[in-house]
Amino acid sequence: MKFVRISGQKVRGIARCLKGMPAGKAVEAMRFDSRKGAALILKTLKSAIANAENNAKLAADGLIVKQIAIEEGTAMKRFRPRARGSAGRIKKRTSHIRVVLVEAGGAGKGVVK
Repeated sequence: MKFVRISGQKVRGIARCLKGMPAGKAVEAMRFDSRKGAALILKTLKSAIANAENNAKLAADGLIVKQIAIEEGTAMKRFRPRARGSAGRIKKRTSHIRVVLVEAGGAGKGVVK
């Protein structure tokens, strides 16, 4: 998922615990997290699982989160009025969320979303 309107720093703290976790367990963990980043990771994770089932013909219950990468996207620059006629810059940051799933059996095909 690209250009998500949340800072990468906020999402990385949530995503750190998912690496190596079975995909079903990761979905449950994100479902009960109330933060905005968890909902975005959940959406990406569900999409990756659907891609694994439909495109790579893998079973959903045998998938493991091999890698979850949160990368910085472009920042929208906005200005806020400040004292004495000046303006301060505000960066509205975006991020890219990438999830890599593999079969639990070993070094099989990976699915990237």
